[in-house]
Amino acid sequence: MNTKNLVFMALLVAVGAALYLVIPGYNGGMKPDFMLTMMFIGILLFPQARNVFLLGGTTGVISGIFSSFPGGFVPNVIDKMVTAFVIFAIIVAFKSIGSNLIGSTVLAGLGTILSGTIFLSIAIFILGVDLPFSALFLTVVLPAVAMNGVAFFIIYPIVTSLLKRTSMKTAATN
Repeated sequence: MNTKNLVFMALLVAVGAALYLVIPGYNGGMKPDFMLTMMFIGILLFPQARNVFLLGGTTGVISGIFSSFPGGFVPNVIDKMVTAFVIFAIIVAFKSIGSNLIGSTVLAGLGTILSGTIFLSIAIFILGVDLPFSALFLTVVLPAVAMNGVAFFIIYPIVTSLLKRTSMKTAATN
């Protein structure tokens, strides 16, 4: 693997973790997962299965460690891995999404919905957490979709312009 790509993916995950930690919680400590935003940017920039595996696994573990949701570690790891590979499959199937900011932002929003649905399903139905799915979906997942969409719309062009100005331009396309 290209060391520059690994370092850049690690920086994306670190920025996602920092954003996750500084954003205040709401609705009993729940907070949007900006790790997803950075994971989606990493997948768009480095669309290879091994990179997706690293991004999904790393963001899942870090999100799980910082999760304030009861029993949130396992659902975080599973939801990030599944979401990462579903988004990767969509990017591979529709190659033009990566160059279109609106399409990429919509994909990030849909990925956030998928991630939130998987997370809540695992936490509630498999782990047996006694919380209402629909209430959490409406009060946590949908606001997270809006916040992640706005964050993605702002951050993605900045990251791509930075890549164009550095030697990462060729590394990201390999």
